[in-house]
Amino acid sequence: MTQPPRRRYALVGAGARAGLFLRALATDHADVAELVALADTNPARAAVHNARLQRLGVPPVPVYDAADFTEMLKRERVDVALVTTVDRYHDEYVVAALEAGCDAITEKPMTVDAAGCRRILAAQRRTNRDVRVTFNYRYNPLHEAVKKIVRSGEIGEVGSVHFEWLLDVRHGADYFRRWHRDKANSGGLLVHKASHHFDLVNWWLDDEPEQVFAAGRLFFYGDQGARHGYARDYERAHLSDKAADDPFALKLADEPGLKELYLDAEHHDGYHRDQNVFASGVSIEDDMAVLVRYAGGASMSYHLTAYAPWEGYRLMINGSRGRLELEVVESDHVAPAAAGAVKGEPGAESTAEKGFKRLLVRPYWAPPREVVVEGLSRGGHGGGDVRMLADLIRPDQPEDPLGRSATARDGARALLTGLAANESIRTGTAVPVKDVLDIEEIR
Repeated sequence: MTQPPRRRYALVGAGARAGLFLRALATDHADVAELVALADTNPARAAVHNARLQRLGVPPVPVYDAADFTEMLKRERVDVALVTTVDRYHDEYVVAALEAGCDAITEKPMTVDAAGCRRILAAQRRTNRDVRVTFNYRYNPLHEAVKKIVRSGEIGEVGSVHFEWLLDVRHGADYFRRWHRDKANSGGLLVHKASHHFDLVNWWLDDEPEQVFAAGRLFFYGDQGARHGYARDYERAHLSDKAADDPFALKLADEPGLKELYLDAEHHDGYHRDQNVFASGVSIEDDMAVLVRYAGGASMSYHLTAYAPWEGYRLMINGSRGRLELEVVESDHVAPAAAGAVKGEPGAESTAEKGFKRLLVRPYWAPPREVVVEGLSRGGHGGGDVRMLADLIRPDQPEDPLGRSATARDGARALLTGLAANESIRTGTAVPVKDVLDIEEIR
């Protein structure tokens, strides 16, 4: 049988997250896919990724300025565009790819506002091209187990969900060092980070939000650091004496991967990856509570904290026949040696940090049952990244009974809660999601 031609991929947005996709194209899925071009606003970052690909035995690919994205798609005969840019530009590149006759894979969130979401959905329907959103948490075996239990009816009809997510003072702080700290870039943590969590609940319940009420504030980072005794007088950590002993300061020169992508590249665009988390200019919240009513009648209380001493999450789903409880402790503390490091980067984890995972089903009139989940790994979102990449890239994947592949509609549904929550925080009122974005009216 003749092997079908490999699909041709181009990537725009050559930051740290891009490496995940580029390695997958160069190694595990090189038999069915090939990278043919890179685009970025910063040529040094694209050059770093080309050098990394060469070390994997892959020849360098042409590099384009991001302004020439459409020309790149045409000239390099691209089949699929990978969008890993700053969030606020996702819709720009996704729509351009669809209009150029390409499919698109975009990092979450699909975009940061209702207008961008409308543009993507309208373009997808107009062009009939494929849009996929990288919700890798769907592929975590723990989350797959939750889906199966809920779908089986073991806990009955779902009445309510409680979901608490904790980002520790290593991982959480990092959102306040970089471009995410500006809500115009990221939509805030209720869009950038929590879209993962809201998507999971939509997927678990096979439902979507109807009304949202939220409260949130900047409590710990930004200008608030002074009243908590953490503020230091510097703009960015590199070459600052005042940052030398600050546990919240990122030492870019000590992180080889980030050094070459950002510190060595910043002369092109002036972007500082190591901003002071307690400096002024932060426009996102770090403590958020959300109450959601779903179309099917269930409710959810959700809380995201970005300054916790440990990292992990707790999920409780209450049903008419019992209750499901999931507790995940990814690290029980931040070791002193890891303070100021970046989660997932070399040196970011210490063997002193411990964690565990436990999934329980508590039926009525019976002892709790612990569910043993196989296939978990510590890195890559519990192994979810590897499974997601295979599903995204390989054409030979079997049909998925869990429906984990996320479409443009799924990306929009995940945004509904975060966008409505942002509006609720702004107005202090409960917000019907259709007042923010009515997916059904988009043609």
